[in-house]
Amino acid sequence: MNSPASDKNRHRIYVITGKETPLVNAECDRLLDQFLDTQQKTTGLFTADPTRISAAEVLDELRTLPFLTQKRVVLIRNADEFVSKNRQLLENYFDKPCPSGILILTVSSWPARTKLASKLLRSGKLITITQPKPWQLPQRLIKYTHDAYDKKLTKAAAELLIELTGDELGPLYGQIDKLALLALNDKAVTPDHVESLVGHNRLFNAFAVIDAAYQGNVALAVDRLRNMLAVDKSAEYKLLGAFAFHLRRMFNAKVLLEKGLAPAEVAKSLGIWGNKESFFAQLKKMSLQQIGTNLQQLAAIDYAIKTGRTKTQVAAEQLVLKLSS
Repeated sequence: MNSPASDKNRHRIYVITGKETPLVNAECDRLLDQFLDTQQKTTGLFTADPTRISAAEVLDELRTLPFLTQKRVVLIRNADEFVSKNRQLLENYFDKPCPSGILILTVSSWPARTKLASKLLRSGKLITITQPKPWQLPQRLIKYTHDAYDKKLTKAAAELLIELTGDELGPLYGQIDKLALLALNDKAVTPDHVESLVGHNRLFNAFAVIDAAYQGNVALAVDRLRNMLAVDKSAEYKLLGAFAFHLRRMFNAKVLLEKGLAPAEVAKSLGIWGNKESFFAQLKKMSLQQIGTNLQQLAAIDYAIKTGRTKTQVAAEQLVLKLSS
């Protein structure tokens, strides 16, 4: 447990802003732990519903003398509308915040050119939460798993989870919460856990689509793709991740084979457990350049989907045609 922050280093007002709600909430909880321990939160923390409380009531709570704590902490989550409706009262409070109260607001945005933002610079602290860069995601997930569950998440498991779930931190944290329960009696969360929870069927089905495409059987590949989307309603959002997982593993395997490693060594190194014969049969038909080209095509399709230029199913069928050719 973190010790409460000293009065010297403590501001009277904190605004935490960011689009990723789980990240904002995590930072908010961290901040609360600095000010109040678990017992003190019972009497020293007031959490307000922004849709059911007035600014005057919030200010009254801030001015209420703390009981069994040094400071009275008032927290308003999702306060965007609350701030907009009560801007004048908040501006007045920001000019002269109560010395015995701490106000914490979480918002999705905090425009810098407003009078309120200017006043915050003098009377409080702005904490801006941003989505980590793609290369930072594995370490962020590893840290979250350790901090939240005192459990190890292997780097391979983190990378596989990102492949199958996407790069949005909120959904990734949600999957970590489920994986921690799945691996309750294990010391570490491994790729086996990830595949079991998130992607076993999706990975298998994506492999089947790629296998048919590489054999030049476009009709079978498209049929398997459409069946995959029909059976698994969430597959549309994870489909390219499953394709990317297989193609990157094929690329890495091809590199190792060309370096002289035996298939058994490659399988062990890359964690290829099932469909080994089909996997290495695919590799025999493909050059390293072809697989690299397929990965570039996949990246282009992913960009087109994210920018609204195409839809997932249409793009996936186009990818099948490219793989077949």
